[in-house]
Amino acid sequence: MPHKPQIKIPATYMRGGTSKGVFFNLTDLPEAAQQPGEARDQLLLRVIGSPDPYGKQTDGMGGATSSTSKTVILAKSDQPDHDVDYLFGQVAIDKAFVDWSGNCGNLTAAVGSFAIASGLVAPERVPDNGIAVVRIWQKNIQKTIIAHVPITNGEVQETGDFELDGVTFPAAEVKIEFMSPVDPSEAMFPTGNLVDDLEVPGIGSFKATMINAGIPTIFLNADEIGYSGTELQEAINGDPAALERFETIRAHGAIKMGLINAVAEAAARQHTPKVAFVSPSASYTASSGKGISADAIDLNVRALSMGKLHHAMMGTAAVAIGTAAAIPGTLVNLAAGGGDRESVTFGHPSGTLKVGAAASQQAGNWIVEKVVMSRSARILMEGTVRIPGDVIPV
Repeated sequence: MPHKPQIKIPATYMRGGTSKGVFFNLTDLPEAAQQPGEARDQLLLRVIGSPDPYGKQTDGMGGATSSTSKTVILAKSDQPDHDVDYLFGQVAIDKAFVDWSGNCGNLTAAVGSFAIASGLVAPERVPDNGIAVVRIWQKNIQKTIIAHVPITNGEVQETGDFELDGVTFPAAEVKIEFMSPVDPSEAMFPTGNLVDDLEVPGIGSFKATMINAGIPTIFLNADEIGYSGTELQEAINGDPAALERFETIRAHGAIKMGLINAVAEAAARQHTPKVAFVSPSASYTASSGKGISADAIDLNVRALSMGKLHHAMMGTAAVAIGTAAAIPGTLVNLAAGGGDRESVTFGHPSGTLKVGAAASQQAGNWIVEKVVMSRSARILMEGTVRIPGDVIPV
């Protein structure tokens, strides 16, 4: 039986923050995949190498972790005062599923660079030398993000001396501003409470801060679930019972946040919400062997992504951390020592991260104008990616 040859699709493989993903210009995709739907999902699954029952994504571009099983589609924006539309697809590893329910904050750091290099930003907005301000419309969550991209001699400056824990080599700093991560018309705290009692049948009852900022996130106290808050990946990812327990907590939290109606629906919404646990500042040794002093951080945070403890911290979860830390009384704020604060430095498995946020109350609702953090990004490879021609119609 004859088989269709492979098709070639222009693509760029990029690191953004502590994640990696395959970036596409919307107009470079086969016509059938330029619209949301099964054809697009099937294309991205095959590009990444999913579903893979072996859990390795050997026959694709994925790296078999939540941080490296990612795709991005960019297009010139038709939103007023925006340069580029950014659509993020989180590809499941062992399932035929692409989750479009949230953003990737880490890959956001690479969006401005790709947009400039691909001609999606008007030339007059890119200085010969200095900082290009790229206005990003995040389509998954309908929010504005501003990327400050360094430019040297008319081209994106990727090399530099900015160090980001969780990334091996230094690079140029890219400042990211997540503008109005929660609209005044939206509920930052879906339950109306800064802290809830989350009842999880068969497991227990836990104090929880459930917040929708950056990405829907459920924060727990580490000691209530049997942890110190200084754990590294192997302590949790090597424990199937713990992972199942976290997934059950996540599902019941998602119901309480109004994201799903039944526990069974959580399987089709793997990217959101996130589950994280917090603890007061304590010294530990990061995964690189670097010692983290309790004096260098305000608190410790560990977060799970796509069912596993993240090796560092998701950028969107960092937005949630910064926002919650700025609001007195949340579990994140209390773990950091309580009180008013406009920035927080937290420890994660790979090291530390500082994130800034200013919160205020207006008409009884908490408002955050923006959350700011620094990341870095770099093109790893560019050219074409190939998939078998029978994956989608062309």
